[in-house]
Amino acid sequence: MSEIQVRIGGILRAEAESILAVPVTAAYEDALDALMACSGKVLASGMGKAGLIARKFAAILSSTGTPAVFIHPAEAAHGDLGLVAPGDCIVAFSTSGKTREVLELVNFARHLGAGRIIGITSHVDSDLRRAADILLDMGPIEEPCPLGLTPSASIAVMSAISDALALVLMERKGITRHDYGLRHHGGYLGRKARLDNE
Repeated sequence: MSEIQVRIGGILRAEAESILAVPVTAAYEDALDALMACSGKVLASGMGKAGLIARKFAAILSSTGTPAVFIHPAEAAHGDLGLVAPGDCIVAFSTSGKTREVLELVNFARHLGAGRIIGITSHVDSDLRRAADILLDMGPIEEPCPLGLTPSASIAVMSAISDALALVLMERKGITRHDYGLRHHGGYLGRKARLDNE
């Protein structure tokens, strides 16, 4: 096996091990109860790469029966905070839990009547831990980047956590293949869901 193959395998294992090390606690039940009870829409937010995961999370929720939208925390400070309505649930993604724009969004959303706030973070010393109603701990993460900086493992963990939330929520809501097909009127997945119901 070449040096490159060994390195690639090591990175894949590091990211997989980070996902497997996530502490699965009763906080997940609390988060799912909050999402089930949400009387408005789910607003997912995060900056940078965490924001990309938040955007993906909102897209998966919307496609599986839960109205959701991504709100960019920096744009929120310039008017997009108007997306927040009473009863909305906020899911905030931040590995450090110290991202200023995300914390400002969370705090101002409360003033606008947002419902429960779910934080997803890793750092123990995190303002997001204190600001969130429900905290999903990513656990300590060691990045496989040669500089120890590129957040590949942490983003893999965030993605896996958000997928787990979306899929269990979908299951709890009793979303059927027919329901799924109604939300995917175009493309392969929509055709597959509709054909399976015929």
